[in-house]
Amino acid sequence: MKVVVLCSGGMDSVTALHWARRHHDVRAALSFDYGSKHNNREVPFAAEQARALGVPHEVVELPFVGRLFNSDLLQGGGEVPDGHYADDNMRRTVVPFRNAIMLSIATGLAESRGAEGLVIAAHTGDHTIYPDCREDFMRAMGETMRLGTYAGIQLLRPFIAMDKGQIAAEGARLGVDFSRTYSCYKGGAIHCGTCGTCVERREAFLQAGLADPTEYASRAPLPKGPNA
Repeated sequence: MKVVVLCSGGMDSVTALHWARRHHDVRAALSFDYGSKHNNREVPFAAEQARALGVPHEVVELPFVGRLFNSDLLQGGGEVPDGHYADDNMRRTVVPFRNAIMLSIATGLAESRGAEGLVIAAHTGDHTIYPDCREDFMRAMGETMRLGTYAGIQLLRPFIAMDKGQIAAEGARLGVDFSRTYSCYKGGAIHCGTCGTCVERREAFLQAGLADPTEYASRAPLPKGPNA
């Protein structure tokens, strides 16, 4: 199938790009610069990964998100909280309806590039705090994409039943160099090691039994999740 892949430059979406390259004809990898604190760090890794795979890379700028939306993930928001990814305070990093906006744009690009599918790396770890990563939303959005395009664009979500540890294992199997990915929501020169997404990244390598190639400012003991 001809597909477009949403690729932020983080470990999940880069693994999805490699997965798609293995199983499909990838017409483009698509990143969004929407004013997050870490866009400037992660998007270059998306470009690098796409280039290594011989896939065209496109970046869509969405300056209105940073100007109009409330989220601590954005440049104009508050401090990114530390803690476990599933803690209630991580809701402060939600960018309202982000995936719906990005998927709408990506669907238009996919049809314009002659693709029949769109790949997103949503997984079970996202479900706790991100409503637009949950499978109910993905099914509804996928149906909207199919009905709203002549090509009947399909929304492919190969990791929707996986946790991040399983994605790390899949990436290792596909030969992903995770040192050339970026996750930290604080957007520093190196990963902070303590924000929710850094904690999740660190947990993923432990769960997968893989050496973590990431440089962290802190390797303090990992916090326990709310259900631990």
